[in-house]
Amino acid sequence: MKLPSPLIEGTLVRRYQRFLADVALEDGALVTAHTPNTGSMKQCAVPGHRVLISESDNPARKLRYTLELIRVDGHWVDTHTHRTNRVVEEALRKGWIPELAGYAVTPEYRYNDSRLDFQLEREGERVLVEVKNVTLCDAPGVACFPDAVTVRGQKHLRELCRGRREGCRAVIFFLVQRGEATAFSPADAIDPEYGRLLREVSRQGVEILAYRSVVSPEENRVGERLPVVL
Repeated sequence: MKLPSPLIEGTLVRRYQRFLADVALEDGALVTAHTPNTGSMKQCAVPGHRVLISESDNPARKLRYTLELIRVDGHWVDTHTHRTNRVVEEALRKGWIPELAGYAVTPEYRYNDSRLDFQLEREGERVLVEVKNVTLCDAPGVACFPDAVTVRGQKHLRELCRGRREGCRAVIFFLVQRGEATAFSPADAIDPEYGRLLREVSRQGVEILAYRSVVSPEENRVGERLPVVL
């Protein structure tokens, strides 16, 4: 998926009130950018990190700038959670995820009292897919989720398990935005209940897929599959 262009380079000064970030530009100006991420952004929202922001000319916007990428440990990390599903949708439609290739794709699928990210269909087979954006590493090379306690994420795991019991394939898909990651594991130290549920639903047939993204200032796309360590 192509990123907005051109992007403006700066240095993160601080992130605050969850959706705001002050960024120092190369010309010395200080601007405030919208931060489309509700998580803690642990390891990413660190003062002094290089960032890339986009600028909008929409007069209706309260903030002209949006935080797009953060440089962490030598790699660009996409913390823009609103883009995550679009990156995965592109990969689903283009067949870049072999385990989920060849299906008709319906985004934002209403299932019971939840809204899951995708329903896939093929010859009567249904696949329920929930996507999570991963920007945290728990140990060198091991990406993990979540970066804050997520009751909503726990609910999604239960809904996927319910779908599996009702005869659907059910997949939790972790898009790992850390370029140095070589594996994925639940962040038990941050949300032990999420880790417990992830292991439980895996035993009950929910599939766990983790793919590392390929992020550059020009694009974000799904790359290679990572092993999942439970």
